[in-house]
Amino acid sequence: MSSVAPYEAAAIQYEPTLFAKSTNIADLLALVEEASSHGAKLITTPEMATTGYCLYDYDEAATVVETIPGPTTDSFAAVAREHGCYVVVGMPEVDTDTGLFYNAAVLIGPEGVVGTHRKTHSYIAEPKWAAPGNLGHQVFDTEIGRIALLICMDIHFLETARVVALDGADVICHISNWLAERTPAPYWISRAFENQCYVIESNRWGLERTVQFSGGTCIIEPDGTIASSIDSGNGIAYAQIDPERTRAQNFSDRRRPELYRELQSNTFLWNPLDFFSLYGHRSMPEGARTSVTVVQSTPGTDVDANLAAIEEAMVAANPDELLVFPELSISGPSSQSHAVAESLDGPSISRIVQAAARTSTTVVVGLAEFDDGSVYDTAVVVGPTGILGSYRQTHVAPSDRNVFDAGDRWTVLDLPVGRVGILLGNDVLFPEAGRVLALRGCDLIVCPAAISAPVGGHVGTTIPHPGAIATEADPLHWHHMRVRAGENNVWFAFANAYDPERGVDGHSGVFGPDTFAFPRSESVVVTETGTATAVVDTTNLDSPYPTNVVRRKDLVSMRLPHHYPSLSGAAPVTA
Repeated sequence: MSSVAPYEAAAIQYEPTLFAKSTNIADLLALVEEASSHGAKLITTPEMATTGYCLYDYDEAATVVETIPGPTTDSFAAVAREHGCYVVVGMPEVDTDTGLFYNAAVLIGPEGVVGTHRKTHSYIAEPKWAAPGNLGHQVFDTEIGRIALLICMDIHFLETARVVALDGADVICHISNWLAERTPAPYWISRAFENQCYVIESNRWGLERTVQFSGGTCIIEPDGTIASSIDSGNGIAYAQIDPERTRAQNFSDRRRPELYRELQSNTFLWNPLDFFSLYGHRSMPEGARTSVTVVQSTPGTDVDANLAAIEEAMVAANPDELLVFPELSISGPSSQSHAVAESLDGPSISRIVQAAARTSTTVVVGLAEFDDGSVYDTAVVVGPTGILGSYRQTHVAPSDRNVFDAGDRWTVLDLPVGRVGILLGNDVLFPEAGRVLALRGCDLIVCPAAISAPVGGHVGTTIPHPGAIATEADPLHWHHMRVRAGENNVWFAFANAYDPERGVDGHSGVFGPDTFAFPRSESVVVTETGTATAVVDTTNLDSPYPTNVVRRKDLVSMRLPHHYPSLSGAAPVTA
């Protein structure tokens, strides 16, 4: 890729009037003119900004759809040509070859239409009139770098942003009609953060057919920082884009595509209660209501003291409670791991086994495991009957590669609380890892960690959201683990260490599985040591179909794996 100099981008926030197409287009052209006069080289507008969004049916949509290219794109192309800029326009499209309608985003440059994205993952409203997008997820080469387009619900699915990031996108232009959440939304921030690229977000605001839209238009930097944002009202957010900053990132060479082949499957396409019991193999465990506690502690260099602290917490816990301790909770900081590494049948785990038998608790603890000449960052699940399973970290951080070898398989256990998967620390920064565990039917993912927790606050919004949706200031508006829970419809137990001297800042919590539920089902301990407890519910009503979101997994079932083959990168199997 050729070098691209930094440039200014502009994200437009606008409230269109339903069916007032000519007025909306005139307003948007004026805003684009304003942004280009400000020096912006990439300008985005909201989803369906030319027509309004809340269409009842096919007949209503037929009155506003248009071809691409067509009169609307020609109007924006004239501005792009005059100012030498690129504009993303959200509009309803008709395909003249098939007569089908699409919710579309079109990238227009000085030479005209550069490319079109048709929304692939529909929200509730679109199936009333729009076909699912059939163009996949593309990245378009331009004079200002490589640009990808996503529309609203698309970004709920971790795969969409990941596909275009792996294809070299410098910027993801995400245009939306986001609702029912204070914005900038955690999903937007996580997609920038985990893919280490810019996200330019144009959202609409205002009320249409009783629907309250969230505003919050913004530009997000590759580290998840909000560079510029708008709360409510029509306006423009500006910020600098530096493509070289995105290109300097190297997350892709730390992925483990050989472990991601299950991303091409859709295990929730059928009734999961039938699917997972097929052939009598590995049926889902019965659901339960169980307390899960994450322990935020500071494992030190004294292994015996670490074990004593774990035993003390087990004694204080309720019988049958699941306790999750931080990464390397037995061994202490990774810098001493080679000196204290031991096998799973060594004295440390034996001591935890005895404590679990005495207290009737189940715990997830961590240690540096020595096995056949290698040392692994390992989590061990121990219950009253002994060792129930273990997992070796598969995504070892660059700073730990001289300490630990990488594991090569996932661990999924059926426990009284439900089906449980395990991630460790750095694993959680790779969205593919949690998705594989969700596809295996996990109700709960436990994640012992010792990392700087990806979190961010919100100053509050003037948008009058309905019901229990929070509008006030919140220092933990964005918590990356809340996104991990919601996108996979799992309970997510994040037990982080608290050790500021090593840059490990706590923010542990148990996060609920329903991303659309308010108030949120979660319990968080922020800084210093302590615990957070939540009652994890995996029960089901008396029905042949799942009635609990962790068993139903709505966001997992709506995936479209045929758009994601590049995520596995699996070599063809030869006979």
